[in-house]
Amino acid sequence: MQLITQFESAQALHVEDRQDRADILLLPGLDGSPPRHWQSHWEQLSHCRCVALGDWSRPRLHDWVPALDRAVRESARPVVLAAHSLGCMAAAWWASLCWVDAFRDKVRGALLVAPPDVDALTAEPRIRDFRPLPRLRLPFRSLLVASRDDPYAPYERSAQMAASWGSELVDAGEAGHLNAASGLYEWTQGLRLIARMSGHNPNLLVAELGLREAMA
Repeated sequence: MQLITQFESAQALHVEDRQDRADILLLPGLDGSPPRHWQSHWEQLSHCRCVALGDWSRPRLHDWVPALDRAVRESARPVVLAAHSLGCMAAAWWASLCWVDAFRDKVRGALLVAPPDVDALTAEPRIRDFRPLPRLRLPFRSLLVASRDDPYAPYERSAQMAASWGSELVDAGEAGHLNAASGLYEWTQGLRLIARMSGHNPNLLVAELGLREAMA
């Protein structure tokens, strides 16, 4: 009850200074985000929205990248990208192909969660259109969250991606592909990370999702 009261009393301040806080654009991966995926939980947040990149089951680079570009250009507010799996590749390719200086104040960063190794010989055939892995340094701040037992990218490969993109590498331990099967649910660790980048209060994010876990 105390957490709810704190959330309600802080809402007015949250609305007043919201212009200083970025909206969050959710970028799902192959086959989209099922109901138990952390992105589907985050989509319930008032300042989050999922970008319709294209056909989730038959992804095409030259469909997904223009869709992301439109979403960034049409956003009336600064944004932070929260990408999972192939969505990370869409973000990296967009930064490589579409970046202009006008985005410098608009795109505050990206949370890149479990990017797959699209160059691997064993890569899922449907994601091979995103080859090769873009290697240019990203023009915005980024955090790359990698699992030690991700079946789609060895941890060492994730570390290489982070180095290529200039991303801060976050070790998630053994958490699979950091997807619905990983049992992350609302993923409070991720909420803490996205709050760092977007300027939101992580406790307000937790409260808005109806959780009872306060974060320092």
